[in-house]
This record gives sequence, structure tokens and C-alpha cells, in this order.
Amino acid sequence: MGSQVAIGSESYGTPLTLVCFAVKEEARFFSPPRNCEAFVTGMGRKNALEGIREGLSETNPALVITAGFAGGLNPDLKVGAVVFDEDTGVGLETRLQECSAVRGKFHCSRRVATTAAEKQELWKTTGADAVEMESSVIRTICHQQGIPSATIRVISDSAAEDLPLDFNALMTSNDRINYPKLIWQLLCRPKNIPRLMKFQEQTVLAARNLGEALRRSLTGRV
Repeated sequence: MGSQVAIGSESYGTPLTLVCFAVKEEARFFSPPRNCEAFVTGMGRKNALEGIREGLSETNPALVITAGFAGGLNPDLKVGAVVFDEDTGVGLETRLQECSAVRGKFHCSRRVATTAAEKQELWKTTGADAVEMESSVIRTICHQQGIPSATIRVISDSAAEDLPLDFNALMTSNDRINYPKLIWQLLCRPKNIPRLMKFQEQTVLAARNLGEALRRSLTGRV
């Protein structure tokens, strides 16, 4: 899929579910069942738009899911909590709730919400429970093409915590992490390394919970 990365595909003639992730780390514990294809679009609105257009041009899915990490805006959502929203008739809600997932509202931001203060302001102004950067773009394209869609995201950082780094300052013009700049920032501020390691542990937990929720909700779906 061009610049996008396919993770797995086993449709066997059953209705296809297309599961979109922004980065591979979000999908590390997701093994696509026989009716699913998963691929990585890249971070941000531009990459999500290009990715879903290319994905839909090469497949004919019966359902599209935008999955991955999200920042918590609702103070009640803890790290590892799975939050979802789905179009009417998609039918994943019961299985997701069996995994302790909760229905919520998402805010699709143009930048990473890096501080607790920024998240608190977004919660007040948008009424959303979680913030991420791709779902609205992907689901808008699906609605335009008459394809049912859902968002299934997991909280990687709670509303009360600051991220260990300002990831916005580390992004390239193509919404990718500039790793030389990341390394330089850590060398200049080594006290941030333990905080970054803790955040990485949180993302592993989040990815594991997300993979399990996706597996249980999608396996055997017809």
C-alpha cells in the first residue's frame, strides 16, 4: 500500500474488516483474524487521509476500524482503558463491553496533547473523553463512501499526566518522529529518560489491552 505498511490479511472470502493504526507499536499485540486486514497509515491527519484513500482503493471492506493509542481527557479513564465509538448497526458494542471497554467521545486533534493542562482544557471545551489524531479523518472518508466504521482506542496517558517529551517539537513536516532530534533532546535532558521509559511501559500495557479487545470483538464476526 504505497507508504503504508500492511500487518496481516486473511479474508478467506468472508466480509473484510480493515483495521487502521497510526504506528506499528499500536498493533504489536494484534493478530488479525481471518476476516481482517490491518495496516499502518502513519501519524496525523495528512497521513491518515492518504492511507485510508489508498486502503479503500485496494480493498472492499464491509467495516473500517480506526485503532490505536489515545490521550485521556476524562479523568476517570486510566491508562490501559479501551474506549470506543461505532456507527449504528456495526454491532461490536456488546463484545467490547465484555472486555470492559467503554463507549466515549473522541476529539481528533492536529497536534499531540502533551500536558495535563492542555488535556484539561480540551476536556472542558470539547466534551470528549479521549484525544487522538486520525480517527475523524478516516471515518469521514468512510461515511462519504457509505462504509460503516468504528473507533477503538486505548488510553496510553491519563488526563492527569504530562508526556515525558514535547513530541510536537520532534515531528517532521510529514508527521514522523525525528529520531536524531529525539536523541539530542534526551542527551540535553537526561532526567527525562526515566519518564520516557515509564511511558514506554504504559504503551506496552495499552497495546496489549487494545490487541485483546480487538481480538475478542472481531474474531468470528460475520
